[in-house]
Amino acid sequence: MRAPGVEAMFQLSPAESMSAQARANPLAEYFLANRDRPIYKWHHYFEIYHRHLERFRSRSPVLLEIGVFQGGSLQMWRKYFGEGVKIIGVDIDPGCRRFEDDATTILIGDQADPGFLAQIRERYPQIDIIIDDGGHTMVQQITTLGELYPHLQPHGVYICEDVHTAYIEKWGGGLRRPGTFIEFSKALIDALHAWYFVPKGEALDVHTTGTFGVSFYDSMVVVEKRPIAQPRVSVTGKPPA
Repeated sequence: MRAPGVEAMFQLSPAESMSAQARANPLAEYFLANRDRPIYKWHHYFEIYHRHLERFRSRSPVLLEIGVFQGGSLQMWRKYFGEGVKIIGVDIDPGCRRFEDDATTILIGDQADPGFLAQIRERYPQIDIIIDDGGHTMVQQITTLGELYPHLQPHGVYICEDVHTAYIEKWGGGLRRPGTFIEFSKALIDALHAWYFVPKGEALDVHTTGTFGVSFYDSMVVVEKRPIAQPRVSVTGKPPA
């Protein structure tokens, strides 16, 4: 479910040109040493992945990745998380079924179809990590977040990649254009602060009571779940004499 040509809009750089900071983690090491299935990644993604996902290593997480393409990232995730990881790959291309193995299930369907996403929720009651590297259109990214983020386990991580398409007309984007994923995700900032403006007694949604933080990076948005109680403020110490 990758949008064809997104990489073609930019000149591909040699993998060896990756900066020392970007390559200082096991995901980048795998990428640089890869001689197996192709992996297309922006250099700075590996540092972001490792920052948010390292805590799941060797803990048998359930990972849902939307956008299988040529299957290279599926191998990367298996190596990174270790034995016991359960990987669910989603793509609209039936040919991606060839990448199934003992640790990987491939589901064929449209990420913009709420009915298909409901089937995923029913089949997999526990998902620890969701990575949206699919078609990158606005309706796909927004629908997927809306349908799957509430289903993510309470301490899970949701990653949406290549959100720079929100600025490119071909994918339905445009600077500050209403309805883009970037404009949609800006509302998550308000949701984090709903404690301070939603009238007392009114219900708060999962983006307020179940989100620890939202991180914005170049071309990537990361949302970390955690049960959140109403914020409290205290003071300790003694006032000056």
